[in-house]
Amino acid sequence: MKILQTREELKTWRENVSGTLGLVMTMGALHEGHLDLVRAAKAAADTVLVTVFVNPTQFAPGEDFDKYPRDLEGDAAKLRAVGADALFAPTPEVMYPQGEALVSFNPGPAAKILEGKTRPTHFAGVLLVVGKMFHLTRPDVACFGKKDAQQLAIVTQMVRDLDFPLEILPVKIRREEDGLAMSSRNRYLSEAERASALNLSQSLQWGLEHASELGSDRIAAAVRGRLEEIPGIEVDYVALVNPRGFVPITEVGFRGPATLALAAKVGATRLIDNMDLVF
Repeated sequence: MKILQTREELKTWRENVSGTLGLVMTMGALHEGHLDLVRAAKAAADTVLVTVFVNPTQFAPGEDFDKYPRDLEGDAAKLRAVGADALFAPTPEVMYPQGEALVSFNPGPAAKILEGKTRPTHFAGVLLVVGKMFHLTRPDVACFGKKDAQQLAIVTQMVRDLDFPLEILPVKIRREEDGLAMSSRNRYLSEAERASALNLSQSLQWGLEHASELGSDRIAAAVRGRLEEIPGIEVDYVALVNPRGFVPITEVGFRGPATLALAAKVGATRLIDNMDLVF
């Protein structure tokens, strides 16, 4: 596997790629969920490039940019094991050679709700780095995990609206055996907090099992109510949304596909999760 760290190295490598290119963008601290993205890219393209970059523009002041887990050597070993062809691991200076970007993306109304309400600058920063990576790497397909479902929806909208010449391939959530959604931030959890965090996926599963009796207008409130009874969990939101635009569903008696999404703090660690369902 080729390790690339500069724009020049990336450019030279990309010019020698034949066939289709699959891109997997990560912030490192890789787990099996990330590796599922690589596997999906390998199935969809001739060559797979993975990026590892903790992007400062998507972290607001006071968030965990400085302490976000970093393990490039370990990440590279995992990527070799699953057959990635190249790893691009730039520094912020490589990605933003002129310093702070003066031109940015407007991520649209979907970026102002749910994750965007809690983290109002987050999605503009995500689209900035995603757009730059798309231009630098010129992929044919890019794989994004469904755990970050709002991000997936907004990136897909950007590609559609701005005519990026690539396909966005969603990849299902990878879970631990006990149901906890895999996340690089899970390593922040104490043993007791991890046990408490299981209530996130369990509450979503309960919502799926009771969706028909609760209906689209009551399911989110019912799941939130269950979570708010659990000590050590601070609920940010629980929402039923349209998976395409990630806009909350308010129609009484809604029929069709939907995503039940939530965010909550378990101790000091903020986690997100979601499950798809059909009414």
